[in-house]
Amino acid sequence: MTAPDTRRSEPAPTGPAAPGDREPDDAAAGPARPLPAVPEHAVRPAVEPDDRPTRRHRSRWDALVAAVYLLGALMVTARGWRDVDGRLLGSRPDDQGFNEWMLAYAAHAVRHLENPFFTTAQNAPDGVNLMTNVGMQLPGILLSPVTLLFGAPTAYVLLITLNLAGTGYAWYHVLSRHVVDSRAAAFVGGLFCAFAPALVSHSNGHPHITAQWLVPFIGWRVLVLARDGRVLRDGLVLGALVAAQFFISVEILFLLALGCLMVVLAHLAVAPRVAVRRAPRLAGGLLVAGALVAVVTAYPLWMQFAGPQHRLGHPGGPDVYALKLGSYVRYATESIAGSATSAGGWGPNTTEQASFYGWPLVVLAVAAAWWLRREVTVRVLTLVGVVCALLSIGTTWTWGTERTTVPAPFALVQHLPIFDAVVVARFGLITTVAVGVLLALAGDRVLRTRVENPMLVRVAGVALLAALVPVLPTPLPVQKRPPVPHFVTSGEWRDHVAPGRTLVPVPVANMTSVYWGSAALAEFAVPQGYFLAPVSPTDRTGRWGVEPQPTAKLLTLVAEGRRGVEVTPAEVAQARADARHWRADAVALPRHRRQEQLRAVLDACYGPGRRVDDVWLWDVRPFNR
Repeated sequence: MTAPDTRRSEPAPTGPAAPGDREPDDAAAGPARPLPAVPEHAVRPAVEPDDRPTRRHRSRWDALVAAVYLLGALMVTARGWRDVDGRLLGSRPDDQGFNEWMLAYAAHAVRHLENPFFTTAQNAPDGVNLMTNVGMQLPGILLSPVTLLFGAPTAYVLLITLNLAGTGYAWYHVLSRHVVDSRAAAFVGGLFCAFAPALVSHSNGHPHITAQWLVPFIGWRVLVLARDGRVLRDGLVLGALVAAQFFISVEILFLLALGCLMVVLAHLAVAPRVAVRRAPRLAGGLLVAGALVAVVTAYPLWMQFAGPQHRLGHPGGPDVYALKLGSYVRYATESIAGSATSAGGWGPNTTEQASFYGWPLVVLAVAAAWWLRREVTVRVLTLVGVVCALLSIGTTWTWGTERTTVPAPFALVQHLPIFDAVVVARFGLITTVAVGVLLALAGDRVLRTRVENPMLVRVAGVALLAALVPVLPTPLPVQKRPPVPHFVTSGEWRDHVAPGRTLVPVPVANMTSVYWGSAALAEFAVPQGYFLAPVSPTDRTGRWGVEPQPTAKLLTLVAEGRRGVEVTPAEVAQARADARHWRADAVALPRHRRQEQLRAVLDACYGPGRRVDDVWLWDVRPFNR
């Protein structure tokens, strides 16, 4: 079967031809990550005036699409909305805890005009480089009113919900205005890009990954530059969008840039004359955009690559976070056809399930690519999607759920800068968008034949339902949130800890520090935490967290029942030295199953504690003088 010829008897447009045209020189250029090469809105195949939707009809359709996407997002996050302050949404509670703290700190930074890229409010006194972690400054700032009024848990669930709905609608908007005539086809493309297993699995705790609402617009602006855009004006528009995405997620921006490069190379391979002809204009616009981005991001880039607590690489080898080749025909944990065990062994964890399409969707995508193989856009999409799927496998090929010793494509780039810090499974995000746009293109071509070939429309509709329904998401799971003492949530701590000074929770546990700090909107500092940091001041290799202070280790052993309550004079001296190191004003012990033993140790180290609200409190300010 060959691609339908979209050329008509009307006079040929002066701009680039539609992607259905078969001559390579007239084909559209490739997209930015991972938007395909598509024609300008003005040169889409013309429709008769009587068939053109009115503006009111279009607005109603757009509103309906937005409502469907929002309802879908609310369905995915529904269990979290039922008890925002008592439940954690998804299967990765530590990731949610950290991102709630990031939102709390962003609101704190807005309120006090503090540095949004580095803070000592976690991991006191050394601090955390927020740029070398997830960043997310722009969403945090935009949601700061919600965070300040309703708390970080509400802001987090709202962000996860809006990310899904917003990403879907952004893809629908770009596809329906610039890529396809059929709004139904654009709806399907947006639906898949936002609600495929890739973004739904990352909704378990990675809002910086699911916040892709600017990606379609950045991709489209790159295409505008490549065609007939104005170098200065369109370069500045692109630069502003890229700079905004930088403050949403540097990782998604890297994948976006990589997708752009792959599209350029793929287009050079399938339509070299067109690619070479458009290269000068694209290069000029990218230089303008790059100059603007360099100015706007100079300081945060310095912070990320040379600032305090910056790191190199990612903990563990790349294959720890890689997919298996067979995962592309399996079903994800949170898909209708999936289960708690369906993805077991095929992906690294419940958040990194960027593949998991199932056999029906894989077959449908291959069939659509073959049917439209004469379109340059489709060939570019196919090349980019397949390459990224192979990169997501890691450094060695897999057989079933086991790894072989045969090198795979990612082995060629694993030691390159930035690539050494990539979570390999996330290359599947690019493949997901390539498939989503391919579905929109194929759906649009099918619907163009509905008059002369209604049977094809029916068959394609049944095939689409058979492929998409099994991968549609189910509601994310929830689990009970660890309690935070009323002493913290009520603000009682303010009478005992000065702003910016440290409150030490006992036992000194990473996530306890994070939850307490988040509940107080980062108004006090906490020791340790949950973050990525260098191994040591002399070894910048990335690791999770930091080495606990000796007193933190002592209290952990007592809490676990692995040592008694007797402490030596050296341990007492160390406890007071650690209080000075943490810049602590107070040490707080909430309800604990070994509370009496912990109290005995803390009394020996800091003197008698006293009951304040629902915690035992030790004033350690005298030891900081």
